[in-house]
Amino acid sequence: MAWAESVDTVLASKEGLAAFRTFLKSEFSEENVEFWLACEDFKKTKSSTKIASKAQKIYSDFIQADAPKEVNIDFHTKNDISQNISKPTLSCFDAAQSSVYCLMAKDSFPRFLRSELYKELLKKEQDRNQKRWLPFL
Repeated sequence: MAWAESVDTVLASKEGLAAFRTFLKSEFSEENVEFWLACEDFKKTKSSTKIASKAQKIYSDFIQADAPKEVNIDFHTKNDISQNISKPTLSCFDAAQSSVYCLMAKDSFPRFLRSELYKELLKKEQDRNQKRWLPFL
């Protein structure tokens, strides 16, 4: 499966993303992928009023102290966002998103590839591919 190549291939695949989210939920760290996805959606926002409301939602859900889905980012990044949240730009979460991405890529993703969930998905995919070839044998 191409998913083993990088966390990008998992995040770009509907099934891969669903499996990775399930895995992160089992590890109580699904806020990381939820934040990453919220940032990806935020960067596509065109309307300035929506930019402000979406930025505030991301901030209150993931960044501010005691947020319900608070992500683990360094003090300086959190502080920069807090100081600039009143006038958000489409890049205001880039440093935090990059930090969370690195955390997922270096920590969660390798564990995902070793997980039973991934091994089961891999086996299902191999079985499915084998069944496709059976009529030709």
